[in-house]
Amino acid sequence: MAEYVVYYRVSTERQGQSGLGLEAQRAMVEQFLAPTDQVAAEFTEIQSGKRDDRVELWNAINLVKKTRSKLLIPKLDRFSRKVSFISGIIDQGIELVVCEHPNVSTFFLHLLACFAEEERRQISERTRAALRAAKNRGTVLGRNAQALATQRQSEKRKFFETIRTEFEQALIESGSFSATASLLNERSVATFKGGRWYPQTVKNYSVLAMGNSSVASK
Repeated sequence: MAEYVVYYRVSTERQGQSGLGLEAQRAMVEQFLAPTDQVAAEFTEIQSGKRDDRVELWNAINLVKKTRSKLLIPKLDRFSRKVSFISGIIDQGIELVVCEHPNVSTFFLHLLACFAEEERRQISERTRAALRAAKNRGTVLGRNAQALATQRQSEKRKFFETIRTEFEQALIESGSFSATASLLNERSVATFKGGRWYPQTVKNYSVLAMGNSSVASK
């Protein structure tokens, strides 16, 4: 039996009121909890993941310390998008449990956070560069382009779910991007485009291992 304090986060007031996103998080928690597990309390935050000044999160952390329970979150990207923030919480002695990755070590959680942070930075830079190039060509940027990009991201995320288990197992076994790529190629696991794995491909897909909204490039 384990005792948990559950923390949920949605980015906008609209998401919080509609239940979009929040319902999915609650479903993940319900699926994770064993019949003998106890939930001391639940806290819901309506706040951007980029900000650290979250009242409900600190209320949850204080209760975890008081009750000596574990902090349970549905997905790592719902908790924070900063490696430094996640590390700071763990360094306080808080036992962080992620429903999506229940059996991974603290080291692997740090690793996933690093992948996500670096991938977001690269995607942000590529997006700005692409928008500047499109603007220079006279391209009109509108909803159609955004809709196509969203559809493409959704397709890649769905594909990744079909290889998630094999990918994560290879990543844990190998310990490096290069070794993971070799292992996936040996096991005939294809990328989204049906190609071979390379170290950069593994790095791109690693962010999807934590459910991040960005997508791999191959």
